[in-house]
Amino acid sequence: QAFRERVKAITCQWRDFHAKDAQLKTYMNKSEKILKENDMPVQALAKDVKKRERRMQKETELLEVVRKLEALRNQHQKLSDEVQKYPIFNKCLEDVVKISQFEEHQEVIWYYKTLMRMHKAPLQSQQEYKEMSEQANMLLDQYMAEKEAENLQYNDELMQLQLRFDQAQNDILLWETRWASIQDKIAKKSRKLRIIKMVSLDIFR
Repeated sequence: QAFRERVKAITCQWRDFHAKDAQLKTYMNKSEKILKENDMPVQALAKDVKKRERRMQKETELLEVVRKLEALRNQHQKLSDEVQKYPIFNKCLEDVVKISQFEEHQEVIWYYKTLMRMHKAPLQSQQEYKEMSEQANMLLDQYMAEKEAENLQYNDELMQLQLRFDQAQNDILLWETRWASIQDKIAKKSRKLRIIKMVSLDIFR
């Protein structure tokens, strides 16, 4: 049906082109007579050039229309050949209509499409569930990987803190030993100082 409408439109264009071409020829003949009568060769030449340009444009449009028409004819032939290859399907639909409650081929096709949509609906839901499950597993793996990385980082920090704590403990022992040594030195110096004071007092006396 679409092909017929397209051919009809092209045929109308073809007729319009021929009508305009005839009008153009009539107009050219009249113009030539007028130019000959008035003896105006320059203007006649200019008008003739314009008319030729219009004629060439119309011929180009005509070639384009013919090309489109030929393409539509080729497409129509291909579709016709394709239809001829599948007569068995039409026979199958006729048999289905005869042995079923359907009255037309189109009802069988609509019923088949409805069944296909109903069949695809659970498959689509199952596919969506599968995709959601895969996405959830991927997010879980990503979360576990991030947490594992965080745990490793925390373990490293804990080891560093433990090393610093052990070093601090060692430093405490070291400074306590030094402090004890300093206290001992202070005590010795104090004893020496008291002895010096006593000796100095005795010498003074």
